[in-house]
Amino acid sequence: MTGKEWLKQVVWDDQGLVPVVAQEAATGDVLMFAWMNREALERTVATGEAVYWSRSRRKLWHKGEESGHIQRVVELRMDCDNDVLLIKVEQVGDIACHTGRHSCFFHRLADGKWESVEPVLKNPDEIYQPGRNEGGS
Repeated sequence: MTGKEWLKQVVWDDQGLVPVVAQEAATGDVLMFAWMNREALERTVATGEAVYWSRSRRKLWHKGEESGHIQRVVELRMDCDNDVLLIKVEQVGDIACHTGRHSCFFHRLADGKWESVEPVLKNPDEIYQPGRNEGGS
């Protein structure tokens, strides 16, 4: 495939977005869920670091731009319907979640209630400027 033909195979939703699951390549841990638009995907491939689209802030978001917790791309995969991406990454600093945890998936349902099952590795106030975080769903 030449040029950007690969990009044309992605099935974008009606807002021009595709859902992305970020997985730690070394452990298989699911770190986070996010969105990419065409530009975010192009930048991710070009730079080798994860760039997402923040729906809440309505702008591109280079993972780690504030925290330093970048995601280096190891592998990029697309599902059978071409409408979901899996990005296997090396998570720099071991923190993917804006709450200071390794993974955004730290709530587990047990006995009819959600419980936190992953420790905070670093206080978010020490990572981000007050009132800001990198979360970008």
